[in-house]
Amino acid sequence: MIDQSFVERTVMALPDVARTYPYDKTTAVFQVNDRMFALLNEGTTPVRLSLRCEPQLATLLREKYETVMPAHKLDKRFWNTLILSGQLGEDEVKDLIRHAYEVVKLPLKPLG
Repeated sequence: MIDQSFVERTVMALPDVARTYPYDKTTAVFQVNDRMFALLNEGTTPVRLSLRCEPQLATLLREKYETVMPAHKLDKRFWNTLILSGQLGEDEVKDLIRHAYEVVKLPLKPLG
């Protein structure tokens, strides 16, 4: 089972990542360029990690894994919560963290 320190090390190893606590003392929000890409519910077992995701991939992951679900209180088109109970391996979690980071690191597309 993946623990909280693994998630924190993986996320904080990415360039220019900032950790804040804008909502409460136990929800770490990780940002790059002032845009959220990951939320970590600290102190939970199993670890609960919410990640930004491209919409098609978000849906595919929910269909493939029972431990991936739409994120609570976030735009469910773009956010999944991962319950890190062992169904997803370390490499898969690292890849999904990297994907979330890359999605928000890109400049915003103009509307219209």
